[in-house]
Amino acid sequence: MGHRQILAGERKRVELRLGDVESDGSFSGYASLFGRVDLGRDIVERGAFARSLAKRGASGIRMLFQHDPAAPIGSWSEVREDARGLFVRGRLALDSAKARDIHALMRGGALDGLSIGFRTVRARKETKSGVRRILEADLWEISVVTFPMLPEARVDSVKSRRRSKTPQTQEFAPDRLMASIRRATRMLNDRSTKGNT
Repeated sequence: MGHRQILAGERKRVELRLGDVESDGSFSGYASLFGRVDLGRDIVERGAFARSLAKRGASGIRMLFQHDPAAPIGSWSEVREDARGLFVRGRLALDSAKARDIHALMRGGALDGLSIGFRTVRARKETKSGVRRILEADLWEISVVTFPMLPEARVDSVKSRRRSKTPQTQEFAPDRLMASIRRATRMLNDRSTKGNT
């Protein structure tokens, strides 16, 4: 997990591991893990999001793609702290073409990251180790992103509204996965080209 200052806040990325992604785009997992030193030498402490969550609730935290405020892709129905970290449950808005594209990329394994957007309210730096402990963070968005940074954080489940009686598991062939990665790369290059014109 890394971080950098961005406008009014910071970002931290964690890894999503997706199994079957079915029809309605629902998924759950962890957007942050407590007590883990990330690549930016930060540790998010348990309770860091409590005040922010009490103030905003799940409906006040945006689901974005690549931290782009112009690219909302769904909504969070549950965002809460537990002993492990910041647990989230949400659903992509599949009426949107962008969300449908992201859904396809998630199903193909080409998108597997979550990243939180927040502002540090209180932190303590340990002089000897150089580690910064984030004691309170004002959380305002959680994004689906391309590049994961913390392998220990995982999505627990991806569900559909209509569950079939028989579990449907599917192994991804390497050529299908590579095709998905190429599609994601083209999509990002197209966005970058448009942004520079």
